[in-house]
Amino acid sequence: MNTGGDRGDSSVPDDVWEQFLRDSVEGVADAPKEPSARARVVTDRLRNAPAGNDGRRTYTPAAPARRRKVRYLVGLLAAAALLVVALDPWNMIGASGGGAASGPPLAQESGRPTDAPPVEPARRPTPAEPFRGSPAVRWADGTAGITVPDARATGWMSKAQVEKALRQTRDFLVATSLDPAVLRGGRPTQAIALINPHQKDVKDYLAAAFGTPTEENDPLLLFSRFDPSYARLAGDIVKTRGRMTFREGDRGALQVTTDVTYVYPVVRAGAGGDEVVRTIARREVVVNWDDPSKIITEPGTLSLVSYKVDMTNGGCDTHTGYFTPEFGTRGSDGGSPDGETVDPYNRSTSMSGGTASPDGGCRTASRS
Repeated sequence: MNTGGDRGDSSVPDDVWEQFLRDSVEGVADAPKEPSARARVVTDRLRNAPAGNDGRRTYTPAAPARRRKVRYLVGLLAAAALLVVALDPWNMIGASGGGAASGPPLAQESGRPTDAPPVEPARRPTPAEPFRGSPAVRWADGTAGITVPDARATGWMSKAQVEKALRQTRDFLVATSLDPAVLRGGRPTQAIALINPHQKDVKDYLAAAFGTPTEENDPLLLFSRFDPSYARLAGDIVKTRGRMTFREGDRGALQVTTDVTYVYPVVRAGAGGDEVVRTIARREVVVNWDDPSKIITEPGTLSLVSYKVDMTNGGCDTHTGYFTPEFGTRGSDGGSPDGETVDPYNRSTSMSGGTASPDGGCRTASRS
């Protein structure tokens, strides 16, 4: 994967590409507003501009289907310890487990599970075991927890092309949710470089999200970031569990659906922080690898179709563009009025048809 925002084999002129990255990351003054809260949940669809002289169409979702992030409050946060952050870029944050598990490591997820994972014994995290007391203790580290299916010829792509596209899709997940620099609050330049620059609505969303984050334009829909002045990762491991699937999409595109849960152990920023809490984000991101003879795109870039996130202990009704985990023990105030709780480790339901309310809001998580 290219680093530092390089565009690989893209044919976009350098000045156009640099302006796209600059506008997307730094924001532009005339970026249009995103849809209202009621309009955020839309069906996946493509809105195509008239075909040009070459017969290709510009891929312009109206914005890509996105569900507002659903924030879960943590019913009880455990106190714990401090680990020195030692991040290993592009080796997927961590090469060792987060502490002794109550059983053997889980095999990769091959399909939707039928039940929630069992409850782990109530044990506080420790400096050596930041995932202790959670199901993530048996999950894999970084990309090892993301199942990549076997490739087959699909749509306009050969088997070898599909295999490459699946690897590049995983690179995109790394760049959005596992990149150490982004987790430390940096700009997701590498992720943006993988997005089709001809998606104007996506460019507008990125400019608004990184220019002035709001409830409607929030980087956390796609990117995991912590404000380094507030919180930092506890150690060099992020636990993951999820999978990728693919099929033929519109106009012969290779459409890849990713559904991954990320578990981030964090401590307060600054010296002396010794309490470990966990922020959990489940993202479903759908992308197209379009046929360049039918859709205007650039080599090595994907087109966003939809993106959703459910988060636990990432902040409730805060719109800073960063996860803002709660530290310290507190009750379940702020949960749903009927007392219903949501298990952030439960992957047995689809994000499209699960328990999350469509208007966002704050609910109570049963465990973190």
